Amino acid sequence: MTISMYQASAPRFANTLRNLSAILDKAEAHCAAKKIEPQPLTTFRLFPDMFPFTRQVQIACDTAKGAVARLAGADIPKHEDTEQTFAELKARIAKTVDFIESVKPERIDGSEEKEIVLPMRSGERRFKGMQYLLGFAYPNFYFHVTTAYNILRHNGVDIGKQDFIGKP
Repeated sequence: MTISMYQASAPRFANTLRNLSAILDKAEAHCAAKKIEPQPLTTFRLFPDMFPFTRQVQIACDTAKGAVARLAGADIPKHEDTEQTFAELKARIAKTVDFIESVKPERIDGSEEKEIVLPMRSGERRFKGMQYLLGFAYPNFYFHVTTAYNILRHNGVDIGKQDFIGKP
């Protein structure tokens, strides 16, 4: 049995983003139960040269929608990076999932050899579709989702591996 490019991309991104949204619910509940302001969590960084929690979520969303759009040959939806609260971050995740789920499988399937060109500060990077998905988009996406998870876990939010994995 083979796995299609669609199966390997859109549903996986959407599922992990839903898990991230559920983790944000737990972070909100944690703040309410402990009677603490959420802002120290949403602006927290694991290290001074790393992005804060809000940016981790934004980049995870951007990576997922960008990967799906590029593989499908669609325009990448633009989202302003203005989110400051858990509710705003959850809304961004929901918009991203809505976009991902709007892309039909036939737009992505067969993109294994499609040329993907990414503008980077150091110049353009060129990939074939499969190489882009597995070697660039996935690692970047999971890095930022994991970092967001780790920021909350580090700050005492009661989450664990099952929250990250969710229901695949």
